[in-house]
Amino acid sequence: MNLKLLGSSLIIAGTALGAGMLAIPMVLAQFGLVWGTLLMLVIWLGTTYAALLLLEASIKAGGGLGMNTIARKTLGKGGQLVTNSLLYALLVCLLMAYIIGAGDLVQKLLSSIGLDLSLMQSQVAFTMIAGVVVAAGTAVIDKLNRALFAVMVIMLVLTLLSLVPTISIDNLMVATSDSKIDLIKTSSVLFTSFGFMVVIPSLVTYNKEASHKQLRNMVVIGSLVPLFSYLLWLYAAMGNLSAEQMVNFKNVSELIAALGSSHSMINMILSVFTGLALLTSFLGVAMALFDQNVDTFRQNRAVTYVLTFILPLAGALFAADQFLSVLGYAGIILVFLAVFIPMAMTIKLRKEDDSAFEADASGVLYQASGGQLAMGLSFLFGFFLLAAELI
Repeated sequence: MNLKLLGSSLIIAGTALGAGMLAIPMVLAQFGLVWGTLLMLVIWLGTTYAALLLLEASIKAGGGLGMNTIARKTLGKGGQLVTNSLLYALLVCLLMAYIIGAGDLVQKLLSSIGLDLSLMQSQVAFTMIAGVVVAAGTAVIDKLNRALFAVMVIMLVLTLLSLVPTISIDNLMVATSDSKIDLIKTSSVLFTSFGFMVVIPSLVTYNKEASHKQLRNMVVIGSLVPLFSYLLWLYAAMGNLSAEQMVNFKNVSELIAALGSSHSMINMILSVFTGLALLTSFLGVAMALFDQNVDTFRQNRAVTYVLTFILPLAGALFAADQFLSVLGYAGIILVFLAVFIPMAMTIKLRKEDDSAFEADASGVLYQASGGQLAMGLSFLFGFFLLAAELI
């Protein structure tokens, strides 16, 4: 895999690896190591297969910077309208969350070096500066994301080196809850943690010279990085704190403080990791929205820059309280976008003759493996996630 494809895999991983990763142990610890791991693997498998379906649709539809073009070519104007509406709702909600979180981090960072900005000023500054990076294009995001991801990996490794030696096997094997309904409820949190599919159309266009096999490997590798990161962090946190402790934590700060009480560097390391995880997620989601706007409105980069960031920034500045209650619906939107819509696109395209599509340089036309059985299981996976969101 060349550097461009590797960078694209890291964009996928960075989009998934949000600051919410740190909360995963608090969600899963009560169910013990075995059930927590099994559920994580099921969610990863389901989301990765759905992402490969979207990859197939993106390739067969002839690319396109955003899902707008792919939906129009596969699902018609009605499907295009539904897809665009869901995608905009999801991306704007996510960007609002990242701007709110980043504004708070920027304000604290600047305050520590003697620069006092209000929360509103910090949010505006972050959005404008990070937005310029997004508007510069996928190649710039790719190069910056590689550097940010390298630092994130270093922070995660340092955390694991601190925590692994003190892991208690007894803690890992204890389950304080055997409620499968409660376990299913956590699926919504885990599913959102693998929400990287929005960047796939952009990355297919960015890597248009790559073979279909390379594009498939790009998606699989990009999804494996967050899977292993989540599992390693889960084991390290569960092994150092009891399930009873983690269930009673009200937020991630309390979890970090508890780990930091016996590992002095944990607070600083995880604070850096949180900031970088938030930034890489912001870049991935903003790239998807920016390219979607390029694809939909066909304006120059300056106009697209304004179109991309004006609504999320306004929402973060003036409607944060109302937004927090709406954010719970983002997971439901993501189920349709990440599972059902790619499935509908792929079913439509598979009914057409393969000669209508362009194979890659090696003469291969990509199709996600598994046939009707895998498609049926993916359909059931989507309903499982909807049930988890609605319970």
